[in-house]
Amino acid sequence: MDEFDSLAPIEAEVLVATCDASGSMIYRNRSWIRSLGDDPDPWVRFPAPDSAEARKLLDRALRGEVLTNQLFLPVPAGTGSPKPVLLHFIPSVPATAGRPGPSAVTISGEVLAQPESWTASQAERHRMETLGRMTMGMAHDFNNLLSAVLGHVDLMRLSFASAGDACGLGEHVATIERAARDGASLIEKVQRYIRQEHQAAYQPVDLSSLVRDCVSLTRPYWYNEPRRQGIEIVVRQDLGPVPPVLGSASELRDVVVNLVLNAVQAMPQGGTLRFETRVDADRVSCSVIDSGIGMSEAVRARIFEPLFTTKGNLGNGMGLAVAHGVILEHGGSFTVESAPDKGSRFTFAIPRAPDVVDDQGPEPPATATSAARILVVDDEAMVRTVLRRLLTLRGHTVDEAESGAEGLTRSAGARYDLVITDQGMPGMSGREMASLMKARDPRTPIVLLTGDTHTGTADGTVDRVLTKPFRIEEIEAAIRQLV
Repeated sequence: MDEFDSLAPIEAEVLVATCDASGSMIYRNRSWIRSLGDDPDPWVRFPAPDSAEARKLLDRALRGEVLTNQLFLPVPAGTGSPKPVLLHFIPSVPATAGRPGPSAVTISGEVLAQPESWTASQAERHRMETLGRMTMGMAHDFNNLLSAVLGHVDLMRLSFASAGDACGLGEHVATIERAARDGASLIEKVQRYIRQEHQAAYQPVDLSSLVRDCVSLTRPYWYNEPRRQGIEIVVRQDLGPVPPVLGSASELRDVVVNLVLNAVQAMPQGGTLRFETRVDADRVSCSVIDSGIGMSEAVRARIFEPLFTTKGNLGNGMGLAVAHGVILEHGGSFTVESAPDKGSRFTFAIPRAPDVVDDQGPEPPATATSAARILVVDDEAMVRTVLRRLLTLRGHTVDEAESGAEGLTRSAGARYDLVITDQGMPGMSGREMASLMKARDPRTPIVLLTGDTHTGTADGTVDRVLTKPFRIEEIEAAIRQLV
């Protein structure tokens, strides 16, 4: 009898099975049997391509590979239609150099389609949990893509420095970089939400400069599109010098952009859009003022409520609610003045950054980084390529490996001054590879460069943890400190 089946039922059933070293099924829990049956051939309910793939994955797991998040479409017992099943193939004792393969493989997973007996709340929870897992994987992939984009931005800047910018592309490159870094910041916010964390530290932000950027960024929305419709929106800016505030530039930029879009929508016949920044005692304020249709007192009282919207199917009621939450997280306040046919004034105020007195004298110039021999281990070819090119231009010698196993092989035949490795790689994770490298040579510094949501911290296996998308200056600083 399965000892766990006597426990109180839980909402999501975990499928568990175990295969011996020959690949024969020796255990299946009741959830597995209910969903996938107890046939002698465990893959008989899978379509032919899925069955063949499952057998290949089992063979690889029996050779010591850890294989997770594999999606199949079997036809569960008692049904006539396929349902998505997510399976993980875990060797009981992962194989390592000099150790024979595992004696067994545990296969675990779950059916991603909710059972008919589930309540609506159970189904919604399951969908949200699945969405969370998908989001973590997408965040990792986006961070890899943004690492490649920002790496090539750095390479273009180096090209301009050496050959000049005769075509005036520098401004376009700066725009690409700003958009990519804002995208990276958005992904980082999603990851913080998944980890239930708040931003650890804010940086000084010049609100006047930030508003100017937002005006430029939204120009197609307040200038091009209205003119195409035969109307005109005139923008006025009263953005004097103000002291910096402590905050997240990307989050505050999102707030201003949201206010601009709302203001434009409130002026269907055109009008005037004004921006003001002011300093008052210990706070810096920003106002976005439109000459549009305005709001009644009843509407104004509810505009920060989640899901409240006056736009029907054109809005989801979350823009101002999120903006309000961002300002509150910054220790600020949000006020709205409006009346029907009198336009609206949205103003947020944030505490100014404390004055910092620099009594340390001029900072000494950074010392040049000595040329180092570096091994880059990452399963994403574009990330390896960008890192290799950027580090090579700085005088380093760089070798590449596309997996943890290849990284171990290369490091066994050469002495590296530094190893830079990704975390999530098929077959062997970056930390697993680092642990084996450290066991062989504890002197080798290892940097974990990862786009995963749960990055962890430096420990006995890795000396530094950096996140993707990276700045080459961060890599250089790690080389100076570790090599």
